[in-house]
Amino acid sequence: MGAERQDIRLAIIVTVFVYGWGLFYFATLWTLAPDGLSATTGSTPYWDFSNLWSAGRLILDGHVDWLFEPDHYRAWLRLTFSEALPNQEWSYPPNLFFLAVPLGALPIMPAYLLWTFGTILCLHFAIRPLALPLLAHWLAITGPAVWMNAAFGQNGALTAALLLGGLLNLERRPILAGVLIGFMAIKPHLALLVPFCVLASRNWKAFLSAALTVVGLNLATGLVFGFDVWRNFFGVTAPLMSAILEAPFPQSYHGNAATAFIMGRWLGFDLAGAYALQAAFALAAIIVCVVMWRPASTMPVAKRAVLTAVLAIVSTPYGYSYDMVPLGVAVAWLAVHDKGMNRLGLVPIWIAPLFIHALIIKGGVAIGVLFPATLAIWALWREWSGKMTAPRSEP
Repeated sequence: MGAERQDIRLAIIVTVFVYGWGLFYFATLWTLAPDGLSATTGSTPYWDFSNLWSAGRLILDGHVDWLFEPDHYRAWLRLTFSEALPNQEWSYPPNLFFLAVPLGALPIMPAYLLWTFGTILCLHFAIRPLALPLLAHWLAITGPAVWMNAAFGQNGALTAALLLGGLLNLERRPILAGVLIGFMAIKPHLALLVPFCVLASRNWKAFLSAALTVVGLNLATGLVFGFDVWRNFFGVTAPLMSAILEAPFPQSYHGNAATAFIMGRWLGFDLAGAYALQAAFALAAIIVCVVMWRPASTMPVAKRAVLTAVLAIVSTPYGYSYDMVPLGVAVAWLAVHDKGMNRLGLVPIWIAPLFIHALIIKGGVAIGVLFPATLAIWALWREWSGKMTAPRSEP
């Protein structure tokens, strides 16, 4: 009982700190300069959400093609928000238009609030199968990565809900799992591990359901918005985002990066070396996922799901602090179910998304990927070393 009270006190102290920091950051984020932009970021206080909302507005106005003309798009953004707005670009697959359009039909502030709290609500429902105690569940859906996601107006809570929801339902509801996994096509680089998990589990229903969902979603996108949006995405958007990713380190948008690729660039690797480092991390994650999801695995599905979601961050070359929402969910689950894990040791991993930008921008140290990698290695070592040292029953 004493240890439990100590854990609760630690959770309360850390939570008060995180919430205090988050509220302070939001207060500074929404302090506007005379040009109408955030005095802290020099961008709109909605930050990346302004892109999603703007896409919806342009589509409703009949100008979907402007999203794939960066100069034209930036001119429209500056006319809409502020002439001092820094360069922004549309960076997502066109299937996200189905969310952009209803949001673009609203004024931007109500749309931002609906998006932020609506996606957190999706995360809440997605992780209910984990059956976490109330405090742990609350910390999972309002942790540091969720604060960063809200500050950026990003989709990290939504993609975490889709990924975790799909993995948690893989055995019990394979068709639903496949649909949720298929919707990860809105941000496919965060779903690199999922096909390996599904194939390793030999869950053909989920595999077929996911494949049909992806095909159906992308086909519907072409039918509704015109198939030129896909041609423009692969011809304009994808090369533009690759060029942004591969630009010399450091750039302003590297400030919240949390990938092995960016760590390699920080270490001085050229593009080939950085991609090789990323490939090594991704290959290790794939091997671990195949082992975890094979039919002979005795690891609980919940543990497989949260660790796979953590490894999804490790496997992608294009990931940021706001994509680390699954990290907080995994920390909450492990803190509850793996009593042997040092709770104090979990704290810096849990709060890491808050400070990745400080490490990079002020310290020039791009080690964000090591936080999810460390958590995964720690949890897997405890799982597998425990089984190897467990006494065998007598024949």
